[in-house]
Amino acid sequence: MKASPTEQKELLRLQALDIKLQQVEHQAKALPQHAELAELGRGLDASKTVLTGRVGEVEDAQIELRRIESDVEVVEKRIARDTERAQHTSSMKDVHALESELTALGARLAALEEIELAVMERLEEKEAAVAETESERADVAGRVAGIEADRDALLVDLNRQLGELARDRVAIVSAIGEDLSGLYEKRRVAGRGNAASLLRARTCSGCTMTLTGNDLEEVRAAPADDIVFCPDCGAILVRTEESGI
Repeated sequence: MKASPTEQKELLRLQALDIKLQQVEHQAKALPQHAELAELGRGLDASKTVLTGRVGEVEDAQIELRRIESDVEVVEKRIARDTERAQHTSSMKDVHALESELTALGARLAALEEIELAVMERLEEKEAAVAETESERADVAGRVAGIEADRDALLVDLNRQLGELARDRVAIVSAIGEDLSGLYEKRRVAGRGNAASLLRARTCSGCTMTLTGNDLEEVRAAPADDIVFCPDCGAILVRTEESGI
């Protein structure tokens, strides 16, 4: 395949653009904010599990408190009813029976109120734990928002660079034509990104191997518009006044 020395030199620009594109893409993917956000995200997931458990404990305590409050209400109504009956009966037998029942109900009420107080205290502790977890999550969410803002600001600039590099690449590919750009793309795939290299002082800038013997003679003998390849890495060798041949 043939291409003018000028077109071949454009391959070096294309190679430089592709290297720069890879670097900027890597930089965008390797921003430290990505790792920070991932770590904070794991922390939020873990705290969500904790929060769910603590909310469940609050709900359990609320259910227990409502049950006890219901029992207290039943006993209080029973006390009020028996008190009224004792006040309006003329039977001493009934009065003694009611007084005995009122004594038992009073003891029952005192026990329920003690349990009720303990459950209320436990409920307050559970609610405080939920509030603490929610506060911690809010703090982390604030940090996440700040880091995301920093990341997005950096990505705006990196994406701008990628856009400019992509436009420059399209311009070069259009200028050198389909055949040469197609060959370059094939070599870029085969060489894992190393498609075109400057031959400087008889050394391939891609693999840093120096041409000697027959390999050097073949390159020297090739016309300026011939496409030649590095015998070691397979990259397109671009010859200039720096080649030393």
